[in-house]
Amino acid sequence: MKRVPAHRGLNLWVAGLLCVSAAGLSAQQPAPAAPGQSLPAAPSAVQQASLSGSAGLTGTVTDTDQALISTAQIVLEETETKVTRSATSDASGSFSFVAVPPGKYMLRISAPGFSQWKVEDIILHADDALALPTVELGVEEITASVNAITQEDLAEQQISAEEHQRILGILPNFYVSYVSNAAPLTRKQKFKLAFVVSTDPLTFMTTGVTAGIEQAQGDFSGYGPGISGYAQRYAATYGNRLSATFLGSAFFPSIFHQDPRYFYRGHGRIVTRALYAISTTVICKGDNGHFQPNYSNVLGNLGAAFIAGTYYPRSDQHAVQVTVSDTLLGVAYGSFGTLFQEFLLRHVTHGAPPITPAQP
Repeated sequence: MKRVPAHRGLNLWVAGLLCVSAAGLSAQQPAPAAPGQSLPAAPSAVQQASLSGSAGLTGTVTDTDQALISTAQIVLEETETKVTRSATSDASGSFSFVAVPPGKYMLRISAPGFSQWKVEDIILHADDALALPTVELGVEEITASVNAITQEDLAEQQISAEEHQRILGILPNFYVSYVSNAAPLTRKQKFKLAFVVSTDPLTFMTTGVTAGIEQAQGDFSGYGPGISGYAQRYAATYGNRLSATFLGSAFFPSIFHQDPRYFYRGHGRIVTRALYAISTTVICKGDNGHFQPNYSNVLGNLGAAFIAGTYYPRSDQHAVQVTVSDTLLGVAYGSFGTLFQEFLLRHVTHGAPPITPAQP
């Protein structure tokens, strides 16, 4: 065998080592793509984020019919620091967060016309690539309520409450409204309220007391003494109340579309309240909500005075003079009554609504 010089053997060994190294390096490089073949896909954003020690989060937003929702607003909030990250779903309903530091998070998703979706306690660890299940947004809840009650029904509720108003828990105080914007009464409700007042047991009782006082004082002597005289006085007194109530609080208010109730003011200076109370005998609130001349009260008193002239003894009648004076007295007494309503009776009326702070 022919002997190879030592330096040539060393050269061959080095050359072989270089060849092996070159082959290893070439094996680590991606092979050129063949014609018609694409290169392998690059790592996704979430995969890149996980490689850096942070986390990634992805998801898809749809409605309950599985239709994709684009432009949904997604907010990822870190529970401890309250730091937020925002994203918007794309045309395919997808969203993603990358390079998210590990920690505990809350996710909120909202879109116009849909109820908000929220999930708490999402824990992301380093190198996590979390994909949420498909998020389905439901139709937005309607929070506005619709009050379908008619104005007539509302007025019925209000006068039903007024029918429980009694001075000292005994005497009726039904013709006072403590609701300044109370619904107007219908014609039927005006007559109904007049009937309720006229047939209240306390009305009959106070009528009897008045007739007794008249008899004891010898008023309307034409009626005479005894039971017969008392019965006639009772009938006349009740007739006065009945005609005044139905004419002034039902008949004429229905014709002129006026409200027969006294509307409690309850705030402002004493002088202002007093002038308001006195004025309501000649000024009242119309069914349209505007104040106007109180034709109903004046004509009601006038009509009641004319009717009274038909059943009082002739010795106590003075024709037109008595009728006019009775009308003026009725208006004057009404002024005293409204002053009591404004300053006193509200505080001793049981069943009245609570006093609310004065409105400016």
